[in-house]
Amino acid sequence: MLAHSYQVTWEKLPDDFVLDDQPVDNINQPLLAAALTESLELAGKLPTTSLATTNYGICATLNNQLVIKAPDWGYVPSIRVPRDEVIRSYTPQLQGDIPAIVMEFISDTEGTEYSSKPTYPPGKWFFYEKILKVPNYAIFSPDTGVLEVYQLDDLDNYQLLPADDNQRYWIAPMQLFLGVWAGMRENRSGYWLRWWDEQGNLLLWGGELANQERQRAEVERQRAERLLQQLRDAGIEPNL
Repeated sequence: MLAHSYQVTWEKLPDDFVLDDQPVDNINQPLLAAALTESLELAGKLPTTSLATTNYGICATLNNQLVIKAPDWGYVPSIRVPRDEVIRSYTPQLQGDIPAIVMEFISDTEGTEYSSKPTYPPGKWFFYEKILKVPNYAIFSPDTGVLEVYQLDDLDNYQLLPADDNQRYWIAPMQLFLGVWAGMRENRSGYWLRWWDEQGNLLLWGGELANQERQRAEVERQRAERLLQQLRDAGIEPNL
């Protein structure tokens, strides 16, 4: 299964190509993906040239046969073409960077996320590791909260990355940590994937930011009321 045994080329998806229109496997998948993208955007870590993908076709041509895989979530640091050219699919090298990370959310017991089948159509693991050579591959089980992160070594083989003391994984191309968080969002209580910055600060969702702002405003209101009361106790009536 050596990479040089295969001819990989980068060709645009034909305009008349019919993409798979099957629904996602699990209702949780879109929620998990949207949460990952939202916190990046709100933290200003989603540049205008980047591409955050959800169940979206990433293409390569293997031995003259088109291969398309649609990871549950992926991040491309920079595309080099107008966005209207990557509406249906994305071809790395031809249209921009190799994805910095792809993720699969386990929703069944088939184990397709671990498939290293090299023959056509190749398995997901083989496609990400040997064809695209995505530097980071995350496999997450929303039901159990188990997260596995694999990184390419110098021989372009995926190696399981150990978690740090906080049970997070450093994703170098994004300069962020990836980890598991348990809680409630969009009426779903369970495990989520979250981002943390280099200082260990959690990248917040919109609802969390709004709540944080409400708390800040309440603290300011209480501080102002205490100050007014102190002035009145001193016989000073503020001119409001």
